[in-house]
Amino acid sequence: MPNPAPGPASDRTASADPVTLSVIQAGLTAAADEMFAVLRKTAMSPIIYEVLDVGTGITDARGELVSSGAGIPTFVGVLDKAVRRIVELHGLQDLRDGDLFVTNDPAYGGVTHLNDVVIAMPVFAAGRPIAWTASIAHWNDVGGMTPGSMSTTATEIFQEGLRLPAVRLFAAGEPVDPVFDIIAANSRLPDFVRGDLWAQIAASRKAAQRVAGLAAAHGVETFERAVDDLFAQGERRARDGLAALPEGDYAITEEQDDGALWRAAIRIGPDRFTVDLSGNPAQRAAPHNTSRDGAVISSQMIFRALTDPTLAANAGSFRPLEVITEPGTIFNATGTAPHGYYFETRIRLYDMLWQCMARAFPERLPAGHFASICGTVIAGDHPDTGRRYTMVEPQMGGWGATASRDGLDAMYSASHGETFNCPVEICEARYGIDVEHKRLSESALGQGLHRGGRGLSVRYRPRGPAILSAGYSRNRVPVWGSNGGDAGGTNALSVTRADGSRESHAFVSGLAVEPGDVIDIDTANGGGWGSRAGNG
Repeated sequence: MPNPAPGPASDRTASADPVTLSVIQAGLTAAADEMFAVLRKTAMSPIIYEVLDVGTGITDARGELVSSGAGIPTFVGVLDKAVRRIVELHGLQDLRDGDLFVTNDPAYGGVTHLNDVVIAMPVFAAGRPIAWTASIAHWNDVGGMTPGSMSTTATEIFQEGLRLPAVRLFAAGEPVDPVFDIIAANSRLPDFVRGDLWAQIAASRKAAQRVAGLAAAHGVETFERAVDDLFAQGERRARDGLAALPEGDYAITEEQDDGALWRAAIRIGPDRFTVDLSGNPAQRAAPHNTSRDGAVISSQMIFRALTDPTLAANAGSFRPLEVITEPGTIFNATGTAPHGYYFETRIRLYDMLWQCMARAFPERLPAGHFASICGTVIAGDHPDTGRRYTMVEPQMGGWGATASRDGLDAMYSASHGETFNCPVEICEARYGIDVEHKRLSESALGQGLHRGGRGLSVRYRPRGPAILSAGYSRNRVPVWGSNGGDAGGTNALSVTRADGSRESHAFVSGLAVEPGDVIDIDTANGGGWGSRAGNG
């Protein structure tokens, strides 16, 4: 029989003991955290278990975010949007207990790029879906033009790898074996893909057990009232924070490294925070586009930073936010546009919105940070074992100074959250790449009343032939200072060949690196805050 859809929140009006509601809400947070722990402990790839390039979360039956585990904030922002798209495509009525879905395509709830794979599982109680458990993780290779699946020369999404359009991976608890086979056959690293996939499956199943247990212990209606109450709390905090902001209209136009001009307008009203991204460049036949959902995530982050930065977010936290985009632009790419380096577009959008607000509220927000993922992919065969590897390593850089202190040194980008660098020992053992140094930048840029944090200098020396792919923005236009503070410099990547010749790159893929060559990375300092004279 078809499963009845849950009634709207307004239908669930019965009162409940606030202590019980709080217990359920804490249990949902704990379930998302346990989901994260399972994924971290069982994944095969260092980008997951060391760097923590993942996100975990729980949504209600419709896909509204309820709770999240640790990991990357912008990845958590993907999960509700992915689940909503799965529900849109498959419907609540046709779900069965034990179903599990996989997607990575921006047109089907993937939101980001094909390397980032979402696993989502409906949770059933009383014969109907009451929630979803979902995770997203970066997979090292999903096919495409270049090892690591992050080509800088792709002109359409077909060239970037395997597309998984929100398909069932399990149907009523039974694996759909052909889907597993297709996934493994399209990766240069099938063992790692299988291992990471099963880690995400295990994480969803464990969290689903916890969520179903909460509903069984307290009753489905009480469970759903706890979720509604959580949304109401999030909305209340967001509106209180919005009410504390000065109303007004703010705008920014910023030149990008390639000379393009990006624009944003922010309107802060009594009950609405609007981000208008109209009038931006058309989507490109290059992997520098993001989906509308990606632009929404960047807007959600600046909204949260201004209104309610201290507690975990849920769907209610964003009810006062409105985001305007135009289809066919880089912030709302459609059709077969490639998305491989979406993260550079998304973080630069976030940084531009941050700068717009920092100009308006310099005492409240820091100066600019290095504002790039500086994603570095090195792929090859291990020189000792012959086993194929792909190293995926985001880099750290300097954060901006604030009105009260210097910026933080060597942090991940502001959209990366609770992530870590891959230890040198892991890099050298798993990949056969020597790390000659990893140290704070010696650059003096980013001075001010308070100086920006220092970037990082890293040198890799592969011991065997390898292929390099990378994407570094803020490579020409420097990190911005605030309130009279100095700019913090730019991000840089270079390869010095064994013969002494040197080449610099910003976006590159498929670049052959031989033993004796070295790869040098220098990330920018954060921007300074205030003039050095101390007059603000």
